[in-house]
Amino acid sequence: SKNKYLHHKDLKIYLFQLLSLVASTHIVNSTHSSLQSKQGLPIINQVISWMTLVSSLIVPLLSPTFLFLRLLSIFLSLMSTYLLLSTGYEALFPLALALLMFVWIGMEQETIQQHGISFKPKLSVLSFSCPTDITQFRPLNVDDIRRAFFFVFFIVTAFFGTGNIASINSFDPTSVYCFLTVFSPFLMGGLLLWKIAIPFVLVSCAFEAIQVTTQLSSKRLFLIVLVISDIMALHFFFLVKDYGSWLDIGTSISHYVIVMSFTIFLMLLSGVAQLLTTKRLELWEETKRHSL
Repeated sequence: SKNKYLHHKDLKIYLFQLLSLVASTHIVNSTHSSLQSKQGLPIINQVISWMTLVSSLIVPLLSPTFLFLRLLSIFLSLMSTYLLLSTGYEALFPLALALLMFVWIGMEQETIQQHGISFKPKLSVLSFSCPTDITQFRPLNVDDIRRAFFFVFFIVTAFFGTGNIASINSFDPTSVYCFLTVFSPFLMGGLLLWKIAIPFVLVSCAFEAIQVTTQLSSKRLFLIVLVISDIMALHFFFLVKDYGSWLDIGTSISHYVIVMSFTIFLMLLSGVAQLLTTKRLELWEETKRHSL
């Protein structure tokens, strides 16, 4: 039957992602051992690493758009890439962040009955791709300020969770050894930026899920986030230093610049999260039609 066909198709996707996660762990250990014994980067490890990186943006689009299943697919794909770009304890950070995001989604879903919503849908039946009428959006309330604050807090946590602002400048090239060992500043810089962006994508996708579960307009919520960002920018503006060590001066200026660019950055993140959560590629359907 069609439902059985879809079930087996989706099961193959998650099985592939789990195997990719296991393969990423093995590649990191294998590459480290090979480089430590002065044998260089194995070509098979390099090929699989690049294939994992490319597939991490495509495979989630093949999974169902149901809320929990799509979030699980996004996490497995991004976690595989993050493992290849990790050198130590930081590999556990996306796992802890993803678990926290699922707890956050569950907590917000349990509280929506207090907002005047009579029907509380189950997370297993909610879908990112369901068309929503704009008239169904409810007005803002006090709890939406909490959601916006949590979102800003988790975005900041995603950036500073594994280091500080100076960790970008003191980039360790060993984190990209699974992809290349020849010095290439632009390629290494691109891999570093994607590694930094992965926790942001996880938080943004979770925030998209909260907007679906709570029937919240993203435009209205963005205004709350904008107000919080302006308050943070004003706060860090008065903390900018023009005295002391160069590290203190640079850190204070960096914090202010980060908060000022927060709004534009959130818009880009929202676009990426919306693409990963709502879009779906129907490759199997096209193949089945051609076979018929």
